[in-house]
Amino acid sequence: MADIVVADPHPVVRIGLRQVLAVARDFHITGEAGHSTALFAELARSSCDLLVLEPALPELPAVELIGRVRRQSAPPRVLVFGVYREEDYALPVIELGAAGYLHKRSPPEQILVAVRTVLAGDTYLPPGVARSLLAGDGGGGGAAPHLALSRREMGVLLMLGAGRPLKRIAAEFNLSVKTVSTYRSRVLQKLGLASNADLTRYVIERDLV
Repeated sequence: MADIVVADPHPVVRIGLRQVLAVARDFHITGEAGHSTALFAELARSSCDLLVLEPALPELPAVELIGRVRRQSAPPRVLVFGVYREEDYALPVIELGAAGYLHKRSPPEQILVAVRTVLAGDTYLPPGVARSLLAGDGGGGGAAPHLALSRREMGVLLMLGAGRPLKRIAAEFNLSVKTVSTYRSRVLQKLGLASNADLTRYVIERDLV
C-alpha cells in the first residue's frame, strides 16, 4: 500500500482529501502538514511515496518547496494540488520537478485518477492541458509565453517573481550570480519584459507564485 503525505495550510482541505482517498485500498494518508517547516519534519520522520502539495504553503514559494522536496535523500513523487489556472501552472510545475498538477475544483474521481497515475510513475496532466498538447498549441489556450522557458529559466522567473535577490537564487540553484543574471536576461527577452518589476507583475497576474 502506498503512503501519502498531504501538505496544505487549510485543515478542511486535508480532511476532504482524507475522505476522498479513504475509498481506495491501494494507498492511504500517513501524514499531514500545514506549513513548510512541518512538511520537512514529516518527510524526515518517515518516508512516503507521494506528496500532495499545495504550492502556496506558508514560508516558502512553490519553486523552493518543490526543489527542496526533490533534494530529499529518498524524494516522494509530487502532485501539486492548487487553485491556479491549469493552462498556466501545470507545465511549469512539472518542469520544476513535480509529477503532476491537479486543480482543487477537480471531482473526487479525477483526484483518484491523478494519484494513481503519479504513483504508477507517470506524469499527470489535467485533461484540458493534455488535449492542448496533443493539438500542438503548447498547453494553454493562448500558448502563454512562459511555456517556452527552460526548466532553469522557469525557476529563475518564479524566484524573481517571489522577490528573491540574485544571490539567494544563485545559492538555491548552486550557480554563480553571473550565471543567474544571464538566465534573468534570457527570461526578460523571451517574455518581452524590461525589469524585475515586470517579471513580478507577470507571475502575479498569471498566479504562478
